[in-house]
Amino acid sequence: MQLRNIRHVNRKRCHLVSAKGILKSPDADVWHTYWRDPYHLLLLIPWPGFLLLIIAIYGLLNAGFALIYLVGGGIANAQTHDFWDAFFFSVQTLTSIGYGVMYPQTPFANTAAAVEALVGLVGFALVTGLAFARFSQPTARVIFSNFAVITPYNGLPTLMFRVANQRGNQIVEAQIRAYLLRDEVSAEGQFMRRLYPLRLLRSQAPAFALTWTAIHPIDTESPLKGQTAQSLVQLRAQVVISLSGIDETVAQAVHAQYLFHSEEILWNCRLMDIIHETPAGECYIDFTHFHDVVPLQALA
Repeated sequence: MQLRNIRHVNRKRCHLVSAKGILKSPDADVWHTYWRDPYHLLLLIPWPGFLLLIIAIYGLLNAGFALIYLVGGGIANAQTHDFWDAFFFSVQTLTSIGYGVMYPQTPFANTAAAVEALVGLVGFALVTGLAFARFSQPTARVIFSNFAVITPYNGLPTLMFRVANQRGNQIVEAQIRAYLLRDEVSAEGQFMRRLYPLRLLRSQAPAFALTWTAIHPIDTESPLKGQTAQSLVQLRAQVVISLSGIDETVAQAVHAQYLFHSEEILWNCRLMDIIHETPAGECYIDFTHFHDVVPLQALA
């Protein structure tokens, strides 16, 4: 029996490397790996690279049409075999400037100018759309504490980490989700990376404006129950954080993610207090100690 209409997909091999004991792809989230997807590449490339790319394409288009005009001729008031006259006539045609000093006077030159004008219209529309898409991408300027801590809280060991909104506006209907990612081997000996949700005491807020301390009690139902600092390292564990909400300024969904490696989860420590009170009774937040932690022994 013959099999017909089978599509063979050439897939790139994904080479994994170990960083801090964690397996990851070295090309993950790198803009130049999107070369097979031009739209996403142009959205992810840094702004200097985007502008240089537009300038390069603009110059190459004009140079290409200049060569066409040099070969075919037919440009009034242009010096014969002068590349720069042909180049700047191309610039005037592509951008629809049309000063009138140089103009096409043969069928060949008129046809080439018509094609170039069409290329200019489509090109400027594409560049405008891409620039707008880049500017309009909503981003969440959110920072996460450098460390998560496991400290006693209400009689239970508790995982805590801190988040802050760097903008002066609010993220409404904010949600935080936390997950434990760890190595696991099934009863059949199959290796896999498993993801377990970590229940937070408060995972939603009507508005997120300043700071948010996420709290996960390590009770009998917690995936962290019975784990130690050493066991988390052996399991190559990570705590995956996902924050999402709606930016009140642009009314669009925003999101942010963060990973705490096992070495960044500090045991028997607590986050330093950043909310203080003035002698006048007013509260303020001291962000200079946002990432600081304090060992519990130092508080004894």
